This record gives sequence, structure tokens and C-alpha cells, in this order.
Amino acid sequence: MNYIKQLSNNHILWVAIFSWFIAQFLKVIVTLFYEHKLDLKKFFASGGMPSSHSSFVTALAIGIGQVYGYDNVLFAIAAVFSFIVMYDAANVRLHAGKQAARINQIIAVLEDPTLNPEERLKEILGHTPFQVMAGGILGILIAFIFFAG
Repeated sequence: MNYIKQLSNNHILWVAIFSWFIAQFLKVIVTLFYEHKLDLKKFFASGGMPSSHSSFVTALAIGIGQVYGYDNVLFAIAAVFSFIVMYDAANVRLHAGKQAARINQIIAVLEDPTLNPEERLKEILGHTPFQVMAGGILGILIAFIFFAG
């Protein structure tokens, strides 16, 4: 079989990847708008507005629904997968980020000269519910636009 051809023809996968790309690009734009600085590192970062995780998985689920039908088991699997990813982004990862911020504050208070500041924990891991919702809506819109017709 020609795996490369099959992969290149997997429109559902490419729409999901495109949706992720747009969400990551929007993070750079949102940072430029609100912080007045061009931070291209935001394109490769997790966390922030909108949630690229949510955009990615909702575009996948909607793409499957549009192609195979919303009564198909593949859509059900993708939808459940999407809900888990979005819950994780808005809850587990958000709270892990808050814990990282507190630990970094403790490190600063201790002022341990042996600690390397680069070893501090990444604080922006998750998303607010609004960021998750925005990413989900973005993924749904991109999938509907692509598969409309």
C-alpha cells in the first residue's frame, strides 16, 4: 500500500492539524494585541488563548462526523476523546500550572543560591474554561467550513 498517498489524502487529519496551526497562530496574535509584543515562542507553547488542544480534537471529531455521520461509532470515540482532552486542559493542566507557580514562589522565597532559575517549573500548562471553549469553537468552525457542501 502507498501509505504516503493515504496519509496525504486523509482530509480529516489535515483539517485537525490546520485547526491546531490556526489556534497556535492566534496565540501569537492575541499576545501581540494584549501585550504589545511579538512573541513567536507562543506558537510552540502550550496554554494560552485559544486552546489548540481543544481546537485540534474538536476539528477531528467534527470532521469524522461530517464524513462518516454523527451516528457513527468513530464520531462517538472522537467526541469522548475531545471531552477528555478539553476537561484535562481546563482542569488538571490548569491546576498543575497553578501548583507550578506556587512552587516557583517558594523557591524564590527560599533564595537558595544553588538552585538554577532555569530549572523552575513551567507555569502555563492549561487553559481557563473560556480558552478551552474558544479553541473548541474554532475547531468546530474550521471543520464545518472545510467539510461544508
